[in-house]
Amino acid sequence: QRCTPFRILKHNDEQGFVTAFYEPEVDVSDVSEGLFTHPFYFRPDDLVDLDDSNRPADLDSGYMFGRQTPDGIVAYPDRGEIDRGCLDGRGLEIAFARSRIDVFFAHVQGAARLVYPDGRVRRITYAAKAGHPFSPIGKLLIDRGEIAREDISMQSIRTWLAEALVSNPAKVDEVLWHNKSYIFFREADVSDPDLGPIAAAKVPLIAGRSLAVDRSIHTFGYPFFIHAERLTHLDDGKPFARLMLALDTGSAIIGPARGDIFTGSGYHAGELAGTVRNDADFYILVPNAAAGRYAG
Repeated sequence: QRCTPFRILKHNDEQGFVTAFYEPEVDVSDVSEGLFTHPFYFRPDDLVDLDDSNRPADLDSGYMFGRQTPDGIVAYPDRGEIDRGCLDGRGLEIAFARSRIDVFFAHVQGAARLVYPDGRVRRITYAAKAGHPFSPIGKLLIDRGEIAREDISMQSIRTWLAEALVSNPAKVDEVLWHNKSYIFFREADVSDPDLGPIAAAKVPLIAGRSLAVDRSIHTFGYPFFIHAERLTHLDDGKPFARLMLALDTGSAIIGPARGDIFTGSGYHAGELAGTVRNDADFYILVPNAAAGRYAG
């Protein structure tokens, strides 16, 4: 009664599209030892925010971060360079995981719960990125014929990576390094395990009700109604139809009718999120007082 719904279409008047994300749990150690050798990093002190006032002319306008050097600002090292050790010895390590694949997917999700051998749990969330554009490795694996387009999911990608890690570790590195984007983290509150990580909107995410949107188009806090007829596994076999709040954003979430649904934390949430790739109808709910201006 107090809001007016407006349907949002893509630029070609087609339906929108939804995927999903979650907060993974990763087994870690405080120190690099044994199998625990793959670090999560705090934000480095030479990483600087970029905008039109300080971005070097040789960096694309999409670069929002760079490296401050005595000679000026340059591009920050990418995923491959960082994985090969260019940040070693700077005291930036938060913890060490057993699997580079786990670290990679925590980067994709932008947050993680770190589980230590003694039972401690720490939460980390996005602090900054190295600045390079996000390149989905799923598309790379499809283009190379490694995974069929109709079979692509987080689960199928993880399975492919795990199998390749045994047979050809260098191939795994080459695929992961295709995505040059690299995420740095900060610690976050984990006092209430039922709450999700802190979103870009500075509030905790709520499973099944929080949506990541294109921040260049939409305003955080706006309510959306999402209807996806073929998305049924999130609602016990019923078509997905929910009121959601725009609280987060992501590098891969581009366009007016593009959303990423937060499914929660842990393994089960990951199983739910990993196969969400569905057409969807997007409706934004605008207060009646502003609806006339919005329509115009």
